Amino acid sequence: MTALRSIAASILLLLTTAGVASAQTPPPPGMTQEQFDALVSAISKSVVEKLKTEGVAAKPVPDTTPKSRPFSHAGPEAPDELAVFVQQVTTVVKAVPVLGHHIAAVPAALDERARGGRGTGEFLLVLVLAVAGALATEAILRTICGGLRTRIAAGAVPERGLRSLANLGALAFLDGLGVVALWLVGRAEVGLWFSGSAVQDKVAAGVMTAIVYWRLYILVFRIVLRPGLPPARLCEMHDDDARRMYGLLTIIILLAIVLRLGNFILAGLQTPVEAIQACRVIGSPIVFLIFVWMLVRSRDAARQWLTGLGEAAPLFGFIGRNWVALATILVLALAATQTYGAISGRMDVPIAVILTMNLLVGLILFETLLQALVRRLDSQLAGFTPAGTTPRLPDVIARCVRIAVLIGVVVIIAESWVVEVLELVDASAWDQLTRACRTAGIALFTAFVIWELFKYALDSYLDRLPEREPGARGVETRGASIGSRLVTVMPMLRATVAAILFVVAGLIALEAIGVNTTPLLAGMSVLGLALSFGSQTLVRDIVSGIFYLAEDAFRVGEHIECGGSKGTVEGFTLRSIRLRHPNGQVYTIPFGTLGQITNFSRDWASAELKLRFSRATDLEKLRQAADGIGTAMMDIPELKAALMEPFRMQGVADVTDSAMTVSFRFTARPGKADLIQNEAMTRMLQAFPELGIEFAK
Repeated sequence: MTALRSIAASILLLLTTAGVASAQTPPPPGMTQEQFDALVSAISKSVVEKLKTEGVAAKPVPDTTPKSRPFSHAGPEAPDELAVFVQQVTTVVKAVPVLGHHIAAVPAALDERARGGRGTGEFLLVLVLAVAGALATEAILRTICGGLRTRIAAGAVPERGLRSLANLGALAFLDGLGVVALWLVGRAEVGLWFSGSAVQDKVAAGVMTAIVYWRLYILVFRIVLRPGLPPARLCEMHDDDARRMYGLLTIIILLAIVLRLGNFILAGLQTPVEAIQACRVIGSPIVFLIFVWMLVRSRDAARQWLTGLGEAAPLFGFIGRNWVALATILVLALAATQTYGAISGRMDVPIAVILTMNLLVGLILFETLLQALVRRLDSQLAGFTPAGTTPRLPDVIARCVRIAVLIGVVVIIAESWVVEVLELVDASAWDQLTRACRTAGIALFTAFVIWELFKYALDSYLDRLPEREPGARGVETRGASIGSRLVTVMPMLRATVAAILFVVAGLIALEAIGVNTTPLLAGMSVLGLALSFGSQTLVRDIVSGIFYLAEDAFRVGEHIECGGSKGTVEGFTLRSIRLRHPNGQVYTIPFGTLGQITNFSRDWASAELKLRFSRATDLEKLRQAADGIGTAMMDIPELKAALMEPFRMQGVADVTDSAMTVSFRFTARPGKADLIQNEAMTRMLQAFPELGIEFAK
């Protein structure tokens, strides 16, 4: 019996030394406060009786609630911080034997033979069988549904769009069904074997509840990683790496739950605060080494996962490329703050670190689910569904939701560190600050959402418009005309909307945080008035540009001549236009100096060729030859698309003593006249001599 007691004590010591004790000790999951108090009372009585029988005097019951003991700087008599910390370290070290006594008393506290119950060994055996039975139920149900799960997973690929969401939901339902079965079996086992109010019964109920929570937590990662079911995986990861990461997460989560349960048992034993602190100090390095081992083992899987998220959220890509270093720093901070909190009694620092870690993990899971949903809503992300040149509506909504969630996470983390750890402001001041900033944040976020929706609506509308296709006599279709005009004014339109949103949202935000915006508005009015008087040339350029754009005098990509310069419109600003000469030069011309504009790219362009022929030339024969050239050119698809009216002879334009001048004419689309003219001249030089038509000498 002594050997069994020692083994049980050793196992419990190993499991509880790395436990993270919270500032207060709430009941474990699944137990009410009354049940937990009864468990503590029963364990305490058993321990006291055992210690009395062994001749160990019972100590007064200390307050098991660790209090936050920040260093005081109120007066000159405040003790030295380093000396106080060294004294606390000494106290924790001296509490290690006390911790050993309480852990050694656990087997006796679980022994119910004196009251007609089970012994410690028998209880542990029944408890192990109960846990194994519950876990086996889940495993058997998963095996039975294995074939069905494989068939459902085959239809969960992103290419199936919204239909794949139903398959993902069915898979999640089957996984959840296994956890429900485990919970039902666990409840039945507790009701069958541990239905009393003894210490053993309460411990068994806590263990079975912890098993259910373990499977619930790991269910979230199973839904994301899908080991063995690559088509239904929500993140980018090889199957072997997904299996490895899932196994490591299973171990880590189980260890965390076991340590938490062990911590409650120590609290139930009325263990002194110093002894519990010693337990955490001893366990922090062990937890750190286990986490580092997991990080190194899962580095490839984490890199694939986070790098895949980096396609839409670059921050996650950076984390994935530096996963081991960043995660090790965070875990080291956790271990260091746990040790510091255990020694000093200030648990607000480790609690803030744990909260930060949990929020970061939750942010990764949220981004994974969000991107998986967006891919299945016909997103632009490459490799999953047909991509477009502009973001689709799911991408825009996802970007807005991502920003909102990120703001919420930052606010929660900031409150934890600013209020509870650094104590820069108290809770009431923080509430006032957040209340003032809430309106400002909502205004700025609303402006961001409006801007994103505006860009999406404008870009998607332009994508739906047809290309510029001239109709009869080259008149543009209405859709193409609107599209080309929007492309031209888009830079100015974007800048105007952005400026309006920025100014309005900025003024609302400043007003919300208590800044008087009236002087700002008055100052801007005076500044605008001064600029209007002092920069008349600038005002003239801006106003002229507005009228040129309103009158649709030119568009981006059109060939124009203005102010003595000729070229293609490449773009413009609020003050000037930028032209590209055919030889490559770039002209930047203020709107105020443009003057008359000649546009060579609107609707159609006619060209006239005048050639001199011999006075003896047969005009009818010449006309037929020209018509033949025009017909032959219309048979070429490229030339037919460029021509609006075929090449033909107009008539005699002039007659001299030795020659007569004949004019030829054609109508082409804008920018195609030179191509048609070169082709017509080449064909005439080849065809006319063969027909006996001579050019004038």
